Amino acid sequence: MKTWNFGIVGAGLIADFHARAIGDIPNAKLIGCCDKVPERAKSLADKFNVQAFDGYEDMLKSDQIDIVTIATPSGFHMEPTVAAAEAGKHVLCEKPMEITLERIDSMIEAHEKSGTRLGGIFPYRFNDMMVPLREAINSGRFGVITYASVYVPWWRTDEYYKDSWHGTWKLDGGGALMNQSIHMVDMLCDIMPRIESLQAFTSKLGHPQIETEDTATAVVRYTTGALGVIYGTTASHPGQFRRFEITGTKGTVINVENSITHWQFVDEKPEDEQIRKKFGEIEGGGGVSDPAAISYENHTRNFQAFIESLESGEDFWIDGREARKAVEVILAIYKSAKEQKLIKLT
Repeated sequence: MKTWNFGIVGAGLIADFHARAIGDIPNAKLIGCCDKVPERAKSLADKFNVQAFDGYEDMLKSDQIDIVTIATPSGFHMEPTVAAAEAGKHVLCEKPMEITLERIDSMIEAHEKSGTRLGGIFPYRFNDMMVPLREAINSGRFGVITYASVYVPWWRTDEYYKDSWHGTWKLDGGGALMNQSIHMVDMLCDIMPRIESLQAFTSKLGHPQIETEDTATAVVRYTTGALGVIYGTTASHPGQFRRFEITGTKGTVINVENSITHWQFVDEKPEDEQIRKKFGEIEGGGGVSDPAAISYENHTRNFQAFIESLESGEDFWIDGREARKAVEVILAIYKSAKEQKLIKLT
């Protein structure tokens, strides 16, 4: 069995998640890491007993490394990703893929040109409760889907934003939507038809010192005619569980955090009660007020799936174009809020 060797670009909070995820995969090995702040790189390298490189340019020269993960601030994903493609390395990039569609397209183009693979990191797609939900949607159990909405009522302290790239347009690319709520926006991109149009509002209410929004809401229309709402904030003390609702003419499912709190269909099946029992307890809660409290387990699954795609030759489920979709929606929300008009995406 081939061992896939990893290098991590960036040595902040999320890089620790990457290192632990890699360590849990039998045929994966972390070789080293780098950061623009050498002390941070050394601290992470010492913790996981790997090499600290001087920078990503230096790290990409290593013949040992097969896959590079990007854990830098969002607005600095493109440069190391393109450089990795030119060096013949595969890349797994944290959300958002980047903060503009033009920068994402440059990343995609670089990997298509080099023949390497670019994958996105959206761990929420790998939650166990997503399996029966996708099956219910794909089998038509909802009948005509009429409504699908996501809510992320989270809390971040002023300290979170102080002296940080968070909440800046240059490196965060947005606020509560682009950074925190993007996982749930991606969920809509994953399981629902494309969003056709939307109308939105954004505001700075709880953290007026930041550049970007800390509260946003949008009404969306899908290509099927179904409607929905996207709501995200970091100004909802003390932070509440994220929530997803989908309903149609034959059924309704409500997901709270990692659990299913409502699962009901016209055509009741024997496995429905098992699903309600298995996923009925509310689990998780990491991230509602503390980003460090999020579990890295689904990062492991995300990384493992990427390795499996490399070994099988099949397309990776969350390739660059797939990871691009959530950013497109969020940028459309920002545009709608700024111009105070309906934005069409299709």
